[in-house]
Amino acid sequence: MLAERGVVVGQLLRYTLVGLGSNAVLYGLYLLLTWLGLGPKLAMSLLYAVGVVQTFFFNKDWTFRHGGSGSRAFQRYVLLYVLGYAINWLLMELLVVRLALPHQAVMAGLLVLMALFFFVGQKFWVFGAAPQGAEA
Repeated sequence: MLAERGVVVGQLLRYTLVGLGSNAVLYGLYLLLTWLGLGPKLAMSLLYAVGVVQTFFFNKDWTFRHGGSGSRAFQRYVLLYVLGYAINWLLMELLVVRLALPHQAVMAGLLVLMALFFFVGQKFWVFGAAPQGAEA
């Protein structure tokens, strides 16, 4: 039990480092793109795709040390992030467009919420142990 807890804590710490580094760069780019006149949802969309590809490799190899099928994990990773994108987009639409909350604050809050969503999805679905015989 303690060993498993240590594994999860290590994964969470590595995931946090990957996420902090990636999100700091991407949030800075988001602020720059919106300052240059790009709409908040378009800026989020462009940077989202960059972030998905970039973080897949770090999380697969370093965070979760996944030794299974890279193509299967990438397919699941993309599906998880498509779902996350839809949630992100809908919350931006609701909170920024309809409720007129400041997009900078909304995006900052969504970074935290979505980070938790993605950690759980990666831990238990994308990079989780495959059923016996599922992967060669």
